[in-house]
Amino acid sequence: MSDTNYDYDVLVIGSGPGGYVAAIRAAQLGLKTACAESRETLGGTCLNVGCIPSKAMLHASEFFDAATNGTMKEMGIDVTPKLNLDQMHAQRRDAVDGLTGGIEFLFKKNKVDWKKGHATFEDAHTVKVGDDTVSAKNVIIATGSSVTPLPNVEVDNEKQIVVDSTGALELAKVPKKMVVIGGGVIGLELGSVWRRLGSEVIVVEFLDKLLPGMDDDVRKEAAKIFKKQGMELRLSTKVTGVAVKGKKATLTLEPSAGGEEETLDADCVLVSIGRRPNTEGLGLENIGLETNKQGQIEIDHDFRTKVEGVWAIGDVVPGPMLAHKAEDEGIACAENVAGQTGIVNHDLIPGVVYTWPEFAGVGLTTEEAIEKMGGDKAKVKIGKFPMMANSRAKTNHEPEGFVKIIAEAETDRVLGVWAIASVAGTMISQATQAMEFGATSEDIAYTCHAHPTHSEAIKEAAMAVQGKPIHI
Repeated sequence: MSDTNYDYDVLVIGSGPGGYVAAIRAAQLGLKTACAESRETLGGTCLNVGCIPSKAMLHASEFFDAATNGTMKEMGIDVTPKLNLDQMHAQRRDAVDGLTGGIEFLFKKNKVDWKKGHATFEDAHTVKVGDDTVSAKNVIIATGSSVTPLPNVEVDNEKQIVVDSTGALELAKVPKKMVVIGGGVIGLELGSVWRRLGSEVIVVEFLDKLLPGMDDDVRKEAAKIFKKQGMELRLSTKVTGVAVKGKKATLTLEPSAGGEEETLDADCVLVSIGRRPNTEGLGLENIGLETNKQGQIEIDHDFRTKVEGVWAIGDVVPGPMLAHKAEDEGIACAENVAGQTGIVNHDLIPGVVYTWPEFAGVGLTTEEAIEKMGGDKAKVKIGKFPMMANSRAKTNHEPEGFVKIIAEAETDRVLGVWAIASVAGTMISQATQAMEFGATSEDIAYTCHAHPTHSEAIKEAAMAVQGKPIHI
């Protein structure tokens, strides 16, 4: 299938979850494929300094927390835990090395060439990668995203006082007091890690609730859960500056709506206010491609940009910045490049917060569902089931959380599912698949679920939509 006028049929720029998956899928479809990556290892932010290492630290810190907060003792396990932070970091790095090395193996297996170096467009089909120049009939931009800077705050990961998410993974010791700027997914996950390991954690969030974008019931419950765990929440609060003196940082705060200024001291400050697309330095101006106001590359339904032969996926295009979204887009884009039909249902991209418990959701929030029904609350049905009434959660000492199902009253079709549970991230996949096939709440309610499992809470929430839950 190769076009001999070019070095490659497909050149993918970026080897994150979207990029490496697109490259492998393109090669599987018989296209001569290369992937440009400037890092020393493949996998992008997700595998190197994002999803994977943070989950390794979250999982390890959960064990330590269970040993120190009395949960293990309640189960009849008497232990005297001692933190070995160096070993905790070592197991994290080992997980990263294994997975990034695995991608390199998959590239070799599928005959994908790794072009090492920063990629810059010379024209739509010619890309300079490091010191080499590569031509390709099709170029897929999959360069991901990076941390959004906060005005008047300078991040220096080396000093480990004011850090971003990458720096927060590498702290050499547990800070006595950590301030997390941003009450979103990344801030709460990494803040949870260091709280479990002994830090006093204060979360400063500009909005009046945590976890923007999630269902309002989830956001309210999240505040209760994190407060109960010992986090201090400063909501509706703006950080106007951070000054570092010696080994301490002093934050300047004020109410989001304006008001009297105050200061807050910390041993470590984590800046986590979001991410922005990596489009600078790509030479997009050389191919006549502009970004929108959010710095994103606009695409059509098939992931084509306005420039013939140039495609884009993942964090650089509109939509949630999630690894699994990028992966699905990578597969679909490669299939479209190969002349097949690749599709991603962007209405059903699940989101997960991997704290304890986990927070997950897919589809519409209650507010969005009501808006979709013209503002008529009567056109929306809701079923809710508490995890404290779930037998598996009870035996596992995991009583916090609930499952909430939102359905259209007239058709009973499920519009959204939201969950707080220890394994909510796993549970949400069932809901996503059901919604992909247009399930009604009755479909879920009459589907047999294994007992005892956390997922029975989804069945019970569906039965609650019907007005007939059994265990509440």
